[in-house]
Amino acid sequence: MIINTVTVIGSNGTLGTGVGAIFASFGNAKVYMVARNMEKAKDSIEKAALSVRANAICENMIPKTYDDLSFCIKQSDLVIETVIESYDTKKIIHTEINKYLKNTSITSSVTSGISINKLANCYDLEKRKNFFGIHFFNPPYNLQLCELIASNYSDENIEDSLEKYLSAKLYRKVIRTKDKAGFLANRIGFQFINKAMQYAEKYSEHGGIDYIDNILGCFTGRNMNPLCTADFVGLDIHKAIVDNIYENTNDIAHETFKLPKYINDLINDGMIGDKVNKGLYLKDANMVYDIDKKEYIQRKEYNIKFINKVIEQLRVGEYKNSINVIMKDNSIEAEICRKMLIDYIIYSYVASKEVGYNLIDADTAMAEGFNWIPPFALLDLIGKKDFIEKSIEYYPKCEKEINDLVGIDIKSKYRYEKFLKAKR
Repeated sequence: MIINTVTVIGSNGTLGTGVGAIFASFGNAKVYMVARNMEKAKDSIEKAALSVRANAICENMIPKTYDDLSFCIKQSDLVIETVIESYDTKKIIHTEINKYLKNTSITSSVTSGISINKLANCYDLEKRKNFFGIHFFNPPYNLQLCELIASNYSDENIEDSLEKYLSAKLYRKVIRTKDKAGFLANRIGFQFINKAMQYAEKYSEHGGIDYIDNILGCFTGRNMNPLCTADFVGLDIHKAIVDNIYENTNDIAHETFKLPKYINDLINDGMIGDKVNKGLYLKDANMVYDIDKKEYIQRKEYNIKFINKVIEQLRVGEYKNSINVIMKDNSIEAEICRKMLIDYIIYSYVASKEVGYNLIDADTAMAEGFNWIPPFALLDLIGKKDFIEKSIEYYPKCEKEINDLVGIDIKSKYRYEKFLKAKR
């Protein structure tokens, strides 16, 4: 597949900026960066160069506005939409793309979970075969995962060629997923984050948000604590993703996708995370939102004993001992931690069976899309005996799924050591 010219619609958003940079640098393509006005389009090019640390790519990027859509689309081998996560907004954009798109050009949406089949209906029948979901992760330069989602109309040969292009030319770790709400990585990752939000509300008297973030820190195998991640992504984006999954699925984790009221309240007050410098935390300040008081307070210095023990073991490379502390400590904090980790493994298996084409893709999704310890690598670390014992104790209604999971000979290609950090 040869892609010489690309149009990125919504280039001034953080994802649009990053996606444009990937095509201009690794793809060496001419990229039309389309934004609402010329100032934003030019700004997106500057940010794109910074994102890949290469000013040379600016030569490949051309600022354009929505007034130029007709020209840009007619010139392009690939048109990629990266606007806000709203079906109504995306429908308007794709209906417009359809007017000018060549029958041979590929078009796509960088949606994080809106139905690709539904968006494909914006196109004339002969153009639908070229439409795909191409879900990059933010920031694309650092997170290599790319979910490729076909619609019922998509041409398999084009899908094969597109996967090869994304892998070989853009250096993406590509997994194909079914057209299900949230796709695979977000289905797993945002279930974990939303459940952490629910736990923060449940344990608000213990400290709430930063209490739970401490319990699920870097020592559990993630690059960023889950509620800090929610602020980084944006609480509004988080809401769009989990609401979509909650409304369009009904699996064993359905209730864990229900957004807590305090998150809705923060969003309604415009406190949506890092992009406005306030959300669950005040950015660049040592303050956290108190769920009960409904105001920001100083973050606490938690001295949780089981965490200290885990970090001591990780510092000397005793990974098995570190997980044994989590699995056997009798404190309430350790129990919260192990419940979350066990649930993460179980739900990764359930989601991968429903949404993915290969079970092991759940590992790729979480390692390359979230920089989290892959679920099956975590299972290797815990060991099946301890996993079965605790998982059936905590989730007796999932006994069938648990037995099915441990009965499968599945081996992670990732090493857990890479993801476990000796810090909170």
